[in-house]
Amino acid sequence: MASAQQLWTSVRREAEAIAAIDPVLAPSLAASILDHPGLGPALARQIGQRLGMRAEDRALFSRTASEAYAAAPELVEVAGLDLQGIVDHDPATTALLPPLLNFKGFVALQAWRISNRLWQHGRTDLALLMQSASSERLQVSIHPSARIGAGVFLDHGSGIIVGALSDIGDDVTIMQNVTIGRKPEDPTRAPRIGRGVLLSSGASVIGDISIGDFARIGAGAVVTQDVPAGCTAVGVPARLTNCPEDTIPA
Repeated sequence: MASAQQLWTSVRREAEAIAAIDPVLAPSLAASILDHPGLGPALARQIGQRLGMRAEDRALFSRTASEAYAAAPELVEVAGLDLQGIVDHDPATTALLPPLLNFKGFVALQAWRISNRLWQHGRTDLALLMQSASSERLQVSIHPSARIGAGVFLDHGSGIIVGALSDIGDDVTIMQNVTIGRKPEDPTRAPRIGRGVLLSSGASVIGDISIGDFARIGAGAVVTQDVPAGCTAVGVPARLTNCPEDTIPA
């Protein structure tokens, strides 16, 4: 797997090639990519620009992200894995620059990673402010206390809600209008989503349940029971189908 620095080198080459053939885009590409020494500073600018409505808000969010990346360089590496994951999982994406600049789900996920670090370090008010800004500006609301792995793809990045304490594994794809959250009667337990899971558009995963590795949740499904690894869950309420033979009771 390529490092964040290797990905950044590729991103710069893509930006330079586009700027050379389309001078109209050159100033924007300079401000977004070419004026920055690495992926972290470019991401910090993206977060500030996309989350902030006012100049002071943009400056606050950008500075907060920059400080987080300086203190925790692993956040930049995870962002690189998320970016590479988009290219790996989206057949319509063949380059790194378009999702970095244009996919608001990617920016929302990186903003959440910053808010999650703030939450872990006791800066809960600023973390919740970032969540609110992401919800308002990007239509993605992920509670700072959630846990999310690497290589995650928020496809279309609209109407996505991930509630407090939710746990999402590596290489998960979440489509638009997905809800992951707790039941009101059991607010201390949230869904646990395994590795490589696909959550299709409009799906709801609710309560103290586990979704096994590489399971698939169909569009519009309402899931309130465990889904074994490799199974597909469809319908309202969700029922299991296409399970591996070893998960089917005798």
